[in-house]
Amino acid sequence: MADPSTYRPKPGEIPESPGVYRFRDPHGRVIYVGKAINLRSRLSSYFQNITALHPRTQQMVTTASSVEWTVVANEVESLALEYSWIKEYDPRFNVKYRDDKSYPYLAVTMGEEVPRVQVMRGAKRKGTRYFGPYSHAWAIRETVDLLLRVFPIRSCSPGVYKRAAQSGRPCLLGYIDKCAAPCVGRISVEDHRDLADDFCDFMAGNTGSAVSRLEAQMKAAAAELDFERAARLRDDLGALRKVVEKNAVVLPDGTDVDVFAMASDDLEASVQVFHVRGGRVRGQRGWVTERVEDLRPGELVERLLEQVYGDIAASPDAEGTERAVPREIIVPAVPDNVAQIELWLSEIRGAKVRVRMAQRGDKRALAETVESNAKAALALHKTRRAGDLTARSHALADLQEHLGLSESPLRIECYDISHTQGTEQVGSMVVFEDGLPRKSEYRHFVVRGPDGTGARDDTEAMNEVLTRRFRRYLAEPAGSPTQEEVDGGAPLGVDGTAESVAGDETAVDGAARVTPSGPLDLSPGEAGAGAPKKRFAYPPNLVVVDGGAPQVAAAQSALDALGIVDVALVGLAKRLEEVWVPGEEFPLVLPRTSDGLFLLQRLRDEAHRFAITHHRKRRAKGMTRSALDSVPGLGPTRQAALLKAFGSVRAIRGASEAEIAQVPGIGPKMAATVAEALAPEVDRRADVART
Repeated sequence: MADPSTYRPKPGEIPESPGVYRFRDPHGRVIYVGKAINLRSRLSSYFQNITALHPRTQQMVTTASSVEWTVVANEVESLALEYSWIKEYDPRFNVKYRDDKSYPYLAVTMGEEVPRVQVMRGAKRKGTRYFGPYSHAWAIRETVDLLLRVFPIRSCSPGVYKRAAQSGRPCLLGYIDKCAAPCVGRISVEDHRDLADDFCDFMAGNTGSAVSRLEAQMKAAAAELDFERAARLRDDLGALRKVVEKNAVVLPDGTDVDVFAMASDDLEASVQVFHVRGGRVRGQRGWVTERVEDLRPGELVERLLEQVYGDIAASPDAEGTERAVPREIIVPAVPDNVAQIELWLSEIRGAKVRVRMAQRGDKRALAETVESNAKAALALHKTRRAGDLTARSHALADLQEHLGLSESPLRIECYDISHTQGTEQVGSMVVFEDGLPRKSEYRHFVVRGPDGTGARDDTEAMNEVLTRRFRRYLAEPAGSPTQEEVDGGAPLGVDGTAESVAGDETAVDGAARVTPSGPLDLSPGEAGAGAPKKRFAYPPNLVVVDGGAPQVAAAQSALDALGIVDVALVGLAKRLEEVWVPGEEFPLVLPRTSDGLFLLQRLRDEAHRFAITHHRKRRAKGMTRSALDSVPGLGPTRQAALLKAFGSVRAIRGASEAEIAQVPGIGPKMAATVAEALAPEVDRRADVART
C-alpha cells in the first residue's frame, strides 16, 4: 500500500487548464481515469489528509503509485478523451455500466447494391440503417417475418443470393412470396431499393402512409371483383397492423426521446432506458454497475451518457446517427456540466440536443415507469448475484489462507499444455481477475523447444511457456510501450486473431501530453491510431499450472531462472484434485466443499479448454493439406484450385486424370502426378478432417 505523498506532484507542475488524468499502480496499469475543469484543483483534492477521503478514494490513491495528465482545449474534448481512455484501459476504480448482453438491432444494408434486412449486433457500419435496439433477437425475426409479406425485400446471406443467381432459381422465400427475388430478375435492382426505402420509412415510424396505401389497394381490388387479390391485401394489412400494435403509443406522434431512470444503493446502481421513436417504444436496455467511485447521481448520469453515446461518437459514419441520438434525453438527475454534455451530444447528432428531467405530463409518467423497471432489475440482480459474489470472496479468501499468501490473489494466471503425441504443441494462459475470467488477456503460445521442433515433454514445454511470459514482463518496464511478440508473431486473442501489444502512451490528436516530468508535444497523427492498444507487463499474484509435482518444479525453475520471487505458484493435479506447492514433498488437499478449490478447478478447466481448442485448429489445418503437400510440384495456389473444384481430398483421389486436368492451372502432366501421388493409401486423417 503506497503513501500518496511519495508520488504527489508539486502544485506548480500541475496546470490550471481543463484536462484528463490517469492514476497508475506500481506495475504501470491504469487504475483510474478522471477529468477536470481545473487540473490543479482536482488533483490536489486527492492528496489531502487521507482520513478525509471517501473509503473508495482512499483505496484508489493508496493502490496508485503515479499520476499523469493530458491538457485539452475545452471541457467537450475532455469528455471524449475520458470516455476513450476508460474504454481502452478498463480501469478497476472507474464506474462502468455493463450490459448483460449485446443488444440486437434490425439492420437494412442500404450501402449494398441489393439491400438486405437482418439482425445485427456490435459496432455500427457505414451505409446501414439501424432500428432498435430490441431486447431479444426473436422479436426482430418475428417483426421481419410479418413485414416481409408487405415489403418482400432480400433477407438471405450473400452465399445464398449468389447461388440463386447462378442457378436461376430463387430460394424458398422467393417461392412463398416473402422475397421479391432480385437474384433472378423477378424485380429490378432499382425497384428493390425503392421497396427497401419503404421498409425503412415504415420502421422509422411512418406507418400511416403504408396502412392507407394498402387499404386503398384492397378496396380497389374488391371493386374490380378481384377478390383473391383483395384477400391477400387484407392479410397484408392485418400483418402491418399487428406490427404497429406491438409498439404501444406512449407519447405524441413524432416524439423522439430516450428516457433514462436509475435505482441505486451504496454499492450498486441499476439503469434502464426506453428508446422512444415516433412516439412509440422501439427498444429497451439495462445496465447494472458497482459503485466503485464516490459519485453523486448527476455524476453517475454523466458517466452513463458518455458510455451510451460514446460508441456512436466513435463511428459517426454509420447511417441513422441523428436517430440514435434523439433531440431530447430525459434523465433522473441533471449533471453539473449539462451544457458541455449537450454541446457534445449535439456535435454527434448534428443538431440541437436537450438533456433534462421530466417534471410533469406523459414524459413524467413514462419516466416513472422506467424507474420501476430499474428498481425491479436491481432487485433481480441482487437476488441472482448475492450467492456468486459471496462465493468469489470466499474463494479468494480460501486461497489466501490455505496457500499462506500475504494478500488476496486478485489476479490469477493458469497455464496448460496441449498436443497430440508430441505434435502441434501449444500452451495456453487464461487470466482471472477478482474471481472472474478476463478473456481479453488470454494468450496462446506455440511451443518450439530448443531445436524448433517442439519440447521433449510437458515439463519442458511448461518451462518454455513460463519463461517466455515472464521474460516479457521483465523486458517491459512500466510505462514503456513494446512490440515484442509472444508467439513469434503478435499475441493471439481469444478468437485466435492477432492483437497488437499494448502501449500506454496515447493522447488526443494535436494535444500536448503533460506528465510530472514535463510536457511532450504530439503532432496530429502521432497519437491514437498509430499507438499500440494495450500492454501486458504486470505480473499475477498467483500462477496455477495444470499438473502435479513435475510441472510445478518446471514452472518454478523458469521463475527462479528469471529471478521472479514475488509470484506465488501452485499446481492442480487431476487425479485427486491435489494442490502441489513448490518444495513440498506432499500435496495440499483442500476440502471438497472449498470455494477456493472450485475456483482452481474453473481455472484449470478453462485453461484446458482454451489450449485444446487452439491445438485442434492447428492440427486440423495441418491435416487438411497433408496429402496434397506430398504431391511434388503442387504449390498452395494449385492445391487451393483442386480443393475448390472437387471439394475434398477424397473426391480428388476418386477423380480420373482427365477430370483433374480440367482444373485451371493443372495440365495433363501435373494431373498424372497428382493421381499417382494420391493413389497409394495416404494420410486418411486428411480426408476425415476435410469431409
